Amino acid sequence: MQFFFNEFLFTDDKNLIKIDDVEDLIRSSYWAEDRSLEVIKSSIQNSICYGVYTENRQVGFARVVTDLSTMYWLCDVIIHKEYKNQGLGKKLVDIIVSDSKFSKLLGILATRDAHNLYEKYGFQRDHDRFMRKPRALNS
Repeated sequence: MQFFFNEFLFTDDKNLIKIDDVEDLIRSSYWAEDRSLEVIKSSIQNSICYGVYTENRQVGFARVVTDLSTMYWLCDVIIHKEYKNQGLGKKLVDIIVSDSKFSKLLGILATRDAHNLYEKYGFQRDHDRFMRKPRALNS
């Protein structure tokens, strides 16, 4: 899949991923600032990934974890701070939730501060059912 929005390329082609740019994006987030490069690489390998590119630079990223049968988890949605407020995050989410391979699946995500954005795309707040199990700490 490839889609152009203004001068930005949106694609799910993993061959275009610029791992250094993605590492910088992920490490600038509040949810994964301590994620190692090895984990970032593994998460990309084991997910459907979307990138946003301009002038040979990756300025946006998102991952989808799914079984392609029942559900998908939308995660790591991020746009570089220099490119915010240009509609890129909205376009990225729109492209993902409009993808036919996810249209009949339950979509889930977690966010601390973007509820209003995701509600525009059909996500609903579900504080009563959302649970998580923290990862084990290394001994």
